Amino acid sequence: MQPTATTQPLGHVHPTIAQPGKYLTFTLGNESYGIPVLKVREIIRLCPITPVANMPKHVKGVINLRGKVIPLVDLRAKFCLPIAIDNDRTCIVVTQLVSATGGTRLYGVLVDGVEDVANFSAADIEPTPDFGGTIDTQCITGMAKFGGSVKTLIDLDKISAIDATIAIGEIKESLSK
Repeated sequence: MQPTATTQPLGHVHPTIAQPGKYLTFTLGNESYGIPVLKVREIIRLCPITPVANMPKHVKGVINLRGKVIPLVDLRAKFCLPIAIDNDRTCIVVTQLVSATGGTRLYGVLVDGVEDVANFSAADIEPTPDFGGTIDTQCITGMAKFGGSVKTLIDLDKISAIDATIAIGEIKESLSK
């Protein structure tokens, strides 16, 4: 059985807790999310996307950014949110993540719009709530209270690592047939 957005393996390890600091906040639908600003390399407009065969639905393909080929993930699809039509606020956040070899790599995420850079103190950040035993929260690092609203803080390193694990599992499964 493959992991999905709504299930988690038994014995799930609680995710890391978000650290105070600056976060880039962005929207997916009507919800606000945040990632540490130190992970953000740049924000670009939509550009041509080259599809790649046999990828999960949330992997849109790759983009060519000044000669570098970067994977592009649609966070809306990854989080099982309704798909929206791209508009003038839709953009790509190019991030720099930890690679499996210990270095860094570029990773693009498609978002509905960038909001702001917010500075969250320790008092602003709450641990991820317990949604019950079958809800997968391993990519959520915390919830930030911001002016009367709540922003979900996510861990792109874990999201990309899960994608790699699923892709490798699917390759092994297809080879064993």
